[in-house]
Amino acid sequence: MTRIISKLPQVGTTIFTVMSAVAAEVGAINLSQGFPDFDTSPDLIKLVNNAMKNGHNQYAPMPGVMALREQIAKKTEKLYGAVYDPDTEITITAGGTQAIFTAITATINPNDEVIIFEPAFDCYAPAIKLAGGIVKSLELAPPDYRIPWDMVKRLINNKTRMIILNTPHNPTATILSQEDIDELTAIVRNQDILILSDEVYEHLIYDGETHRGMARYPELQQRSFVVASFGKPFHATGWKVGYCMAPAYLMQEFRKVHQFLVFSVNTPLQHAIAEYLKDENNYLSLPGFFQQKRDYFREGLEGTKFELLPCSGTYFQSVRYTSITDEKDSDFALRMTRDFGVASIPVSVFYTQGTDHHVLRFCFAKRQETLDKAVDRLMLVHG
Repeated sequence: MTRIISKLPQVGTTIFTVMSAVAAEVGAINLSQGFPDFDTSPDLIKLVNNAMKNGHNQYAPMPGVMALREQIAKKTEKLYGAVYDPDTEITITAGGTQAIFTAITATINPNDEVIIFEPAFDCYAPAIKLAGGIVKSLELAPPDYRIPWDMVKRLINNKTRMIILNTPHNPTATILSQEDIDELTAIVRNQDILILSDEVYEHLIYDGETHRGMARYPELQQRSFVVASFGKPFHATGWKVGYCMAPAYLMQEFRKVHQFLVFSVNTPLQHAIAEYLKDENNYLSLPGFFQQKRDYFREGLEGTKFELLPCSGTYFQSVRYTSITDEKDSDFALRMTRDFGVASIPVSVFYTQGTDHHVLRFCFAKRQETLDKAVDRLMLVHG
């Protein structure tokens, strides 16, 4: 056997794969992995079929179908007042994860330091390490998971190359406040620091709150990669179509990597999504659609022994279970899946040190009957 020196020796199978597999094995309701159990719009599927029938089945242009990039530019300007050139500043990607990996690979060099906030989505740190960068993680704590900006300031030095943000935040369902934006702006001003902003849940914000993405703030926009996705808002996570927006000088470097990573993305889907975006109600209606599910699920959980944590965005609801057991969250999540038939994600897996605040994450992007069954089972969970 040929000797291999692993570039990611600490990395195993992701928790999403593990929990979904256990859920399938025991027939549990899967509220772990972040995907809907309802289908995407029949209108969108019809548009995909039409695109295929109309011959859009060969390679798309490397940066993406221009019609889709133009619709993204229009949507971004309408919502955030930000102008991006679809020719030089928007690239269609094979989902948000590919966009994140590409941005990091294009700009992070050996020994560059990258600040991330934990609990963090699990693709950030591995991508930084593969690029030779150094992960500088700051831990956030429940119930509100606010960013400690005084600690961020202490981490900044001449090796700091990037700050990675995620708003709305997975797994905590928090969003950036105006105070956060002000603090961030002051920290990066006159610094040679890039921002990578993971905004795949940009349309899933509740209670009339504002999405404070980087495109909204010119001073931040000029140094930011903004990553978004169509899988989450259009209930089609298996399509793996997303995009990245950045100033031309950053996008030029992004595309150098992108062209050798995937080159181009599924052509008929791009044409279909471009057409679908022309009806702005297809994304403007999303906050109301998912807030109804959030409120319904939270109402049901109030009858259980779980403590509800705030949920301002995404389609995830986190809960504390300290009144039920003092088990490790990973052990409790597995036991709950096997014994009570509901799969969740233990939030400690999103911390480098495995910090365990006894918090689980549920996905509520499910049909009402699925949520009803899950709540009925969760009612039975006692100490």
